[in-house]
Amino acid sequence: MNTKSITIRLSYLCSAGLLAVSVAAVAAETAEIREHTRLMDHGDGHLMDMDGGMVMGQNKDKLPGGCSRISEEAEITVRAGHKYAKEFPGTMYGFSEHEWRFKPCTRLTVHFINEDNIRHQWMMHGLPKYLYDKGMFHLEVTGPAKISGTLILPKEDRTYLVHCDIAQHMEKGMKGELIVGKGSGTFPTIPGVTDAAIPDNYTPAPDGKVQPAVAPPTAGVEKPGESTVKKSDQTAAAPSGSWFSGSLVLGMVLGIFGTPVALRFGRERLSGMTGGDVLAMVGGFLGHMIDITLGLISRLMHSRGKKK
Repeated sequence: MNTKSITIRLSYLCSAGLLAVSVAAVAAETAEIREHTRLMDHGDGHLMDMDGGMVMGQNKDKLPGGCSRISEEAEITVRAGHKYAKEFPGTMYGFSEHEWRFKPCTRLTVHFINEDNIRHQWMMHGLPKYLYDKGMFHLEVTGPAKISGTLILPKEDRTYLVHCDIAQHMEKGMKGELIVGKGSGTFPTIPGVTDAAIPDNYTPAPDGKVQPAVAPPTAGVEKPGESTVKKSDQTAAAPSGSWFSGSLVLGMVLGIFGTPVALRFGRERLSGMTGGDVLAMVGGFLGHMIDITLGLISRLMHSRGKKK
């Protein structure tokens, strides 16, 4: 087999591999969306099936306080998946929309379509707990699939947080807000709606180069706010490191004169006590000393923290 035939066969293999990858990618993009309609009602608005679909907080007919009737019927379709994060740098997942507005007392049906091959949620927080358990309305399904649920919005003007509660999905972009009436403000860092609380900076330096880190000051350079006293003066002003100090003398005096007093007090205190009583008293004394020590350590660390 010559070199030419080997090259031709390799090109055929590469073409076949690319074709297989392309077919798999197209199949993944056009995966059939399975609709979850056969949910079992477990009461209190909680519906589930055995294929990964779940609705929490379903409410089709109980009016919230202050609502005398349904103001309007509304339906929305929300799609979820990684492709909806492409427009927002720094995110990984997203919703097809990130803000919704409705009148108070609206009966809202949400059709949630998860286009990813993982689990996603459309969860709404802050609803009245007397009507919605945990104050939530919640749609959850493993994709690619569709699930629907209905709720009646309260009468109050309020802005509700909507997000996916799967670990790190909200932090990676799956969040929005649902505004009833005039709302009650906005949430930060809603993709395409509000500014980030802590904005990311992807802008390069003016010259296109990475700026080097600031070098730490050398030993001979004085830091801002540092004492201007020379080190020799500081050394001279420092207390003597001799082993014979006032603390040592005080300890020796207390040990010599305090030991007999402590022994006499101990005999008087322990007379007539059983071994268990003695152990209990010693344990209580040690516990008291530990509490005092921990308190002193806590105060010391607190004072150092204030100085910093």
